[in-house]
Amino acid sequence: MMASRRSWLRAALAMVAVFGSRAIAQDRHAAARDNLLREIENDMRETARETGHPALGPAVRRALATVPRERFVPTHLAASAYENRPLPIGEGQTISQPFIVALMTELLQPKPDHVVLEVGTGSGYQAAVLAECVAKVYSIEIVAPLARRARESLDAAGHRNVETRIGDGYLGWPEAAPFDGIIVTAAPDHVPPRLIEQLKPGGRLVIPVGPHRATQELLVIEAGRDGRATTRRTIAVRFVPLTR
Repeated sequence: MMASRRSWLRAALAMVAVFGSRAIAQDRHAAARDNLLREIENDMRETARETGHPALGPAVRRALATVPRERFVPTHLAASAYENRPLPIGEGQTISQPFIVALMTELLQPKPDHVVLEVGTGSGYQAAVLAECVAKVYSIEIVAPLARRARESLDAAGHRNVETRIGDGYLGWPEAAPFDGIIVTAAPDHVPPRLIEQLKPGGRLVIPVGPHRATQELLVIEAGRDGRATTRRTIAVRFVPLTR
């Protein structure tokens, strides 16, 4: 009896040690996320004149506070996951600066019943943030190794409302269209017409446009209910080129 009690005690202490270490790690990431959110809110205020958004809405803020960005960066860069800067993710690609992810999501004006398309899955982080804000996310990535790793990261983080595929995002995802919103996370030198065609009336396309290795413009294009689209320019950005 005494031996069994000692075994139970050792097991209990081991569980406390494991869960305690997890709690410490979670607390560390929570503090880092809080610091990052303060930086993002400051960036939002500084760019408000150009973007029209001086602060994050509740849904986007909650998504940024919830999604574990450390799951979407290479393991050796996990300690830098909550720095407000882009990070390399392999294959010559990067995970976007958190402020840019936040701004692009806010510019999309996501709602809980929306269905959205992301062109350029990359690490999967932007898709995960969107998944916290909308009903369904479709995401396309042309670089197969990135697409597979992103799918693994999304599954590990529990995002079941994201459907991914390997393919040419310039063409969109016509069989799932029309979309309430589309986000493009790489820069073409012009706006792909197929993407505008796949917007619902009133839907929004948030896209960086401009030449590679130069400053690009982050555009918000809204599909009018009369069939015409309006374009608004926001801030200067720099993205990797959209690959065909």
